[in-house]
Amino acid sequence: MAWVLKMDEAVEAGLVHDFDASLSGIGQELGAGAYSMSDVLALPIFKEEDAILPLDGEPKQPPFQYILCAATSPAVKLHDESLTYLNQGQSYEIRMLDNRKLGDVPEISGKLVKSIIRVVFHDRRLQYTEHQQLEGWKWNRPGDRLLDLDIPLSVGVIDIRTNPGQLNAVEFLWDPAKRTSVFIQVHCISTEFTPRKHGGEKGVAFRVQVDTFKQNENGDYTDHLHSASCQIKVFKPKGADRKQKTDREKMEKRTPHEKEKYQPSYDTTILSECSPWPTTISESPAPTPTFTSAQPSTFSMPESDSSSPNHQGEGISQGSGEQLHPSATIQEAQQWLLRHRFATYARLFANFSGADLLKLTREDLVQICGPADGIRLHNALKSRTIRPRLTIYVCQEQPRSTQLERQPGAGHGDHSNGAVYVYHAIYLEEMAASEVTRKLASAFNVPLHQINQVYRQGPTGIHVLLSDQVVQNFQDESCFLFATVKAENGEGVHIILK
Repeated sequence: MAWVLKMDEAVEAGLVHDFDASLSGIGQELGAGAYSMSDVLALPIFKEEDAILPLDGEPKQPPFQYILCAATSPAVKLHDESLTYLNQGQSYEIRMLDNRKLGDVPEISGKLVKSIIRVVFHDRRLQYTEHQQLEGWKWNRPGDRLLDLDIPLSVGVIDIRTNPGQLNAVEFLWDPAKRTSVFIQVHCISTEFTPRKHGGEKGVAFRVQVDTFKQNENGDYTDHLHSASCQIKVFKPKGADRKQKTDREKMEKRTPHEKEKYQPSYDTTILSECSPWPTTISESPAPTPTFTSAQPSTFSMPESDSSSPNHQGEGISQGSGEQLHPSATIQEAQQWLLRHRFATYARLFANFSGADLLKLTREDLVQICGPADGIRLHNALKSRTIRPRLTIYVCQEQPRSTQLERQPGAGHGDHSNGAVYVYHAIYLEEMAASEVTRKLASAFNVPLHQINQVYRQGPTGIHVLLSDQVVQNFQDESCFLFATVKAENGEGVHIILK
């Protein structure tokens, strides 16, 4: 047995000697001195690696990168998209980074690009009804915007613009070659778009999306370059910090095996590439935000300078054949929905006749269209008009003015000596002098631009300038005579209410 062990040791010693001999030349070739790195890179192994580098036809890295300076949640599973919590109204930095390599997108070198930042819904179902959701938010928060730019903190941005019709978007120009950071403020919270039932509802998720464009041949920033977005939830002030702490404490209680299924929390959020946000049909400012293409371009909102939600404008006359009849066909029902600003739901009610729509209860409509538009559609179907704050009656003065001044006591509009006195009812909702002027011009076919002043005839025949305070002190259902007098300079007319 001993000779077998000795035989094995001899074989092993021989193998080691052969292996050392095979390696002995390497040290002699390289030597102890310096060697050229180019000779090493010329070896076949490195040439094979060059062959697997991306070709020109393969996707290149994005030209830009956007980083939101807010921590991601640790309670997100590995294969899910990251989620970031923000506080309502707090300023958060978005760093706009030039990610181009040498020679990439040379046409924007030394030029400005335009970026549009939006806060949109993450849920596909809410994206389809975004117009209605944002319009309901607008009425609940008059004068507020969903998204603002903190201009004093922002760096490297110029020509900042906000569209009054797009409360959730801001746009600006910036130079990719310079340091650029924008600070955004989100003023809506996630639970504002959740149907309230018993309290403690789970808020909806939003997306912060950045779309960047370059100039076209005409100098307009319409050529798309890059888009990226990330998922966020917005809480009341300090709520995001508490939520982040709660998620972190939950993860600390999990076992190491369970923690492996979740993403780590990062101090910043990198926006991931996505498709560009669909452009609206009309870029002109509109009274309400329009973000979906479901609204046809032939439909327009009635223009009005009123800031009151009760003011419906003069484009839709109240009680003048606008009520939907049970006998209305499907096509007539569709036209009625368009006229009453329910264009987004036209496809949803594509097979509904007038009788079908009228059979829907208030609860049905709220469930289908949401609280804001559901109640509005219910009121429109039931033809519920809003009572005006003040009503006055105005009659145009006739040549026999003495009879007209006695007329109100002679039968309340009945004819005297064969003359019939017709009064126009003026319904006031704003209680403002400008509203009276506008509605008098419409009732008596007087061009609005030709009216210089409106007066009310006071005691002893004096002319009192019609102001908002004078209108607010009108008695309800007062009667007036309408007379026009040429202005002293011959340009335009004055209106006198007697």
